[in-house]
Amino acid sequence: MRWSNGKEFLSMVNAREKIEAELQNIERVLTDLPGPDSLKKLSSLELAGVAALIHNFYNGVENVFKQLVISKGLSIPQGPSWHIDLIEICVTNRIISQSTSDMLKEYLSFRHFFSHAYSFDVDEERIAPLLERIKYVHKALLKDISKALPKK
Repeated sequence: MRWSNGKEFLSMVNAREKIEAELQNIERVLTDLPGPDSLKKLSSLELAGVAALIHNFYNGVENVFKQLVISKGLSIPQGPSWHIDLIEICVTNRIISQSTSDMLKEYLSFRHFFSHAYSFDVDEERIAPLLERIKYVHKALLKDISKALPKK
């Protein structure tokens, strides 16, 4: 593969490194999450911590998407709907599948809720379904983005 200039090569390498760092952070978040069955035993403070980790998971996903979009020479969306627009750009440009997009929209919705809620608004019923599916969603995400990652 030929590069038009050294800057283009460096931006691709940096994008790959940033994506790999984000993916490692997401893995750490997943490792720290409890199983959905243990939610009943958690205090409200611990539930808020679990909610923060789910929030971190989605933030990491968005960071990966931003790097992938930039690496493809596309622009990060702006404005009040940029979060959903980012997902749509990823689907349109075949970074992720529509089914992965649909699953991730639940986490985007939760991210929005968590960012604007009080910790006492977080309850087991709200986060249990997200916890039950998070590793499956992560696996689908990795499968999709593996094809879109900038080459080393």
